[in-house]
Amino acid sequence: MPIDRPLDILAVAPHRDDVELLFGGVLIRTADQGHRTGIVDLTEGERATRGDVETRAREAERAARLMGVAVRENLKLPDGEIADVTPQRERLVEALRRLRPSVLLLPYWMGRHPDHIACAHLGRSAVFLSGLARYGAGEPHRPRKVLHAFAYQNGDPTFVVDITEQFERKLEAIACYGSQFAGLQAAGEVFATGRELAETVRVKHAYYGSLIQTLYGEPYLMPEVMRVDDVTALDVLSI
Repeated sequence: MPIDRPLDILAVAPHRDDVELLFGGVLIRTADQGHRTGIVDLTEGERATRGDVETRAREAERAARLMGVAVRENLKLPDGEIADVTPQRERLVEALRRLRPSVLLLPYWMGRHPDHIACAHLGRSAVFLSGLARYGAGEPHRPRKVLHAFAYQNGDPTFVVDITEQFERKLEAIACYGSQFAGLQAAGEVFATGRELAETVRVKHAYYGSLIQTLYGEPYLMPEVMRVDDVTALDVLSI
């Protein structure tokens, strides 16, 4: 379905609830700033241990409304089988050309879940191909920036976004997924053993917030070097 005007930010992730966990703060903050945001979930999560497709679809709709996103779509690729292959690239290229985002958010390219790793590579391939005039149908479009989530990795992010004002709403969006998270004490790379999800997310984002001298932060990574035009305007005190 065509949209009336391009998106400022599009978040792409394999499963309903991934976007809320990884990018929720920035999506809400960007919407607060008056920009247009969108989500593309690659799969319906049909192989998940908990919940079902219909329930997760309703949960995703509630979360999208709470975050203020302009559009949320699902490509219905096979859960557990995301891959950087031509048929899946074509589906994502079509979405990129139609939604025309300026910034694309993707998962990190390392992790426990194969779909998350594959999504990062698939996303970058689709971005390149989407800008080629002789690839597929539709008007070429290539997002100007590709950013990767860094919330549950070890090491240093490229930058951290202050989401202090948006943090509680991020938790509310995550809480929409009762079918996935209600009562869980440990699950994969996202949860710390013996700690409830909301507390895990709060501790993680408080840590990243402390790196930029604010209450809560959401971390991101990009391969390219950031440019600074005015060093006198750099934020975060050194001492």
